[in-house]
Amino acid sequence: MLSGYTLSQDILANKVRINNLLIGIGHFTRAPEIAPSTVYHLQTLPQPSPIVDFVWYPSASRYNPPSYCFFASVRECPVKLLDGNDGRLRASYPIVDHRERQIAPHSLSFNFTMDKLYCGFQDAIEIFDIQRPGEGERLYTTPSKKSKDGLKGIVSALAFCPTSSYFAAGTLTPATPTADNIALYDASIDSEGTQVLSIGGVCSRENGGVVQLAFNPMDEYTLYAAFRRSRRLWAWDLRDTSLPVCCFEPECSARSEEGSNAVRRDATEDVTENLTNQKTRFDIDRGGRWMGTGDQMGNIAMYDLHSRDSTSGVDESSRYGAGSGEDIPMIRPTLSFKAHDDAVGAVAFHPLQSVLLSVSGSRHFDHNDASNTATEDDSEVSSDSESASDQVDGGEDVRHSGVFRRTRTRPHPTVRDASIKLWDFGVEKSVRMADQCE
Repeated sequence: MLSGYTLSQDILANKVRINNLLIGIGHFTRAPEIAPSTVYHLQTLPQPSPIVDFVWYPSASRYNPPSYCFFASVRECPVKLLDGNDGRLRASYPIVDHRERQIAPHSLSFNFTMDKLYCGFQDAIEIFDIQRPGEGERLYTTPSKKSKDGLKGIVSALAFCPTSSYFAAGTLTPATPTADNIALYDASIDSEGTQVLSIGGVCSRENGGVVQLAFNPMDEYTLYAAFRRSRRLWAWDLRDTSLPVCCFEPECSARSEEGSNAVRRDATEDVTENLTNQKTRFDIDRGGRWMGTGDQMGNIAMYDLHSRDSTSGVDESSRYGAGSGEDIPMIRPTLSFKAHDDAVGAVAFHPLQSVLLSVSGSRHFDHNDASNTATEDDSEVSSDSESASDQVDGGEDVRHSGVFRRTRTRPHPTVRDASIKLWDFGVEKSVRMADQCE
């Protein structure tokens, strides 16, 4: 996992590992004698359970110690407010279910006034006043378990509009023709929030749940979404949410569609043999112009978000729903390059400079080792059985020790490329790797 840059140019990685990013003056002057950007590890904060999600305080800065903090969702623990300097626990915000169990939310987000924390979990959103530790207010996304209204399932993505009190929520439950998995809420109507509309049009195009939502920083009416087991990114205009306004798709999927000479609308027909349930997070620069995203093959794609307002970058020959009145233009990447030798879990733009941070890593299991271990165990058991049968045939006394026990070892996952890389886009017509941190 990877969070966006803070004002102090720090990044947060999995296992609450804090790294610092130092960018030299050379990125402004382009002087070769100036040291390039560097990323170095600051500290690791151990946690008792796996980390589900985390978020920096929006105005966090190392030069302002009170604001230098982040929230972490740790499994079976209250939401923690941790200090970014020493990792001490400043406050905790518990979410308790009807069986008095601690719930770790799957998504965290601040409202646009930065005074409330929204936490998404099963069929509900917990809202905390960060100035007052303790229990929060609960917003149920569906009236009841049996009701077909509202959002059903785990609220896995939250995103606030940068200029108003609206926020979007998405769930891991796949969308259906009668129920969407993305909704828009208005937090100004009451203290918690009220659903004002549903966002759909992708139930026949995506089979997975929502993994990330994001508003365009410069356009309050544009919402972007990423789905599980999909290479595509979708964009909606909130003034008409019946259908997406465009789809961002890499070239590999486009070539497969053009080669088949048909436009495929069903997500089950995508090239998904190499895709897993791992989340891949995208990011949008503060100018609202560029969007970067990685995939599970180690590639990074850069999209021009202004392409949907013009004819450049839009592939008119390949559209979703062609001929049915539901034409959705597809936008190709402006730049695509091989960044890692493993899945790119997240990317993040620097707020002030033309650099991009990427992090990679995924679990891989070697099935050959598991099969070899099982074969050796089977051979040992069979040899023991043969020796026992030989003794019985020879008339010798045999003492049965009970059942044969087979020793099995749990397969251990391996990582091909677990690294953090910094990419410099300041060089004209090229991109180079500025630094790498293992």
